[in-house]
Amino acid sequence: MTPQTYGFLSPKIEIRSLSGARGQAAFALEAIARDELLAVWAGRVLDFPGLQALSPAERSHTIQIEDGLFLVSVVPDEPSDFINHSCTPNAGIRGQVALVAMRQILAGEEITFDYAMADSTPYDEFDCACGAPACRGRVSAEDWRRPALQERYRGYFSAYLARRITP
Repeated sequence: MTPQTYGFLSPKIEIRSLSGARGQAAFALEAIARDELLAVWAGRVLDFPGLQALSPAERSHTIQIEDGLFLVSVVPDEPSDFINHSCTPNAGIRGQVALVAMRQILAGEEITFDYAMADSTPYDEFDCACGAPACRGRVSAEDWRRPALQERYRGYFSAYLARRITP
């Protein structure tokens, strides 16, 4: 029986286990065109105090959707939750909960986005090990403020951050 999910993951993507203890990730099964819809996150909305009451594992499967508001998965192993961070992503955010391709993605590529596109609250900061040549080394709630990232990700920030960047 297929587990219940609430979000959307393109049928062109599958979730695979990574080697070692690195968890899971989303990979393209076939070529994906620029701006094609990849995923839509779904869940319940919590404020920051509600988010802080969650376990670290639950907090790791959230996305900030507005100032002080966070979308939290309602079921474990929601497929769209396995789209990992990269400092050189191939996907970006549209609106608040949709993920689209920033460029053509080839079959076999891991689907990634930069958490700087959504997060402005220090609930999920970590040392980055994405391995990208341009890796920042640390992912923080302040990364969205970097002018170089604002330029590189123009049109792919969460709506609330886009409003902060271009008032």
